[in-house]
Amino acid sequence: MSSLTEVAEAAGVSVSTASRVLTGSKHPIAAATRAKVLAAAEQLGYSPSALAQALVSRRSRLLGVLVSDIVNPYFSVIARGIDDMASRSGYVTMLSHVDRRTSTEIDRLRAMRDYSAAGVIIAGSGFVDDPEATKLAEAVAQAREQGVNMVCLAPRDLGCPTISADATAAAHEITDHLIALGHRRIAFIEGPSGMIASQQRRQGFDDCMKAAGLSDLARHQPGGFDFEAGHAATMRLIARQPLPEAILAANDEAAVGALNALRQAGIDTPGEVSVAGINDLPVAQFVGLTTVSLPLYEMGAMAARRIIEGADGGEKTTILSHRLIPRDTTARRPS
Repeated sequence: MSSLTEVAEAAGVSVSTASRVLTGSKHPIAAATRAKVLAAAEQLGYSPSALAQALVSRRSRLLGVLVSDIVNPYFSVIARGIDDMASRSGYVTMLSHVDRRTSTEIDRLRAMRDYSAAGVIIAGSGFVDDPEATKLAEAVAQAREQGVNMVCLAPRDLGCPTISADATAAAHEITDHLIALGHRRIAFIEGPSGMIASQQRRQGFDDCMKAAGLSDLARHQPGGFDFEAGHAATMRLIARQPLPEAILAANDEAAVGALNALRQAGIDTPGEVSVAGINDLPVAQFVGLTTVSLPLYEMGAMAARRIIEGADGGEKTTILSHRLIPRDTTARRPS
């Protein structure tokens, strides 16, 4: 591959002049000189450094994505939507694991800003009463002031556009589905303590149970967003009779953990206990789990498109629709 020096020599100009032409600098260059440099670059097959272009234009084709847990398949689906849209437009996606730490989100956002990222998508949920939320909102404002487009995929009040699903409504709808099947004694396996996403899903469950006059029959079990948490929570439910008639987990992975615990204990699903989750990840489809499908891929793709198009969006919130997916793990309660 040819170098910038070779292009400059072929065009009969200085290296700095060739660099200004090929990186898109606004420095005044004569049209004839510009044409010579471009012709030499084409003849030699020279391609300018993307980083060099970014340093000049202060905008790269880098799209940063901050995820709470890089091994969580929830974020894999979102990232696929982002990357598919980014790739079609010539952008590169950089995924960063923040380990559910607001301080790490701030650090990664500042790093993306320093690399002149075209935009940053904050994909994870925040925490209730997070002492560092204000600092993150300030970092988001600073990034936007410097030309970095920002989009958040969870309701976090960060002063930037938000694209999300209504997790409260999703949890309400699937709880209502369980009630419609005749279940009354329903247990909810919660998500990680303190997370806004966990709070929203519990709220949807509680609201639906209250509306149906079943609050006294609702059971809550601390859990998490992984198989092990769902399994452990269900083992505690089994040990404390009577069994719930149905179990709703805060996400699909915890629900699959619940299924495993019930089957290990010889409890028929859905004959004795119905089980449902939220998200509709590939694992839910594989095991035939009743769930609510959240538009994760679409959220990612829409966020990437908004950044690529350079739409500011102010603080607009876009809510995408969810869909109930009844499958094999729920059944009507015998009368």
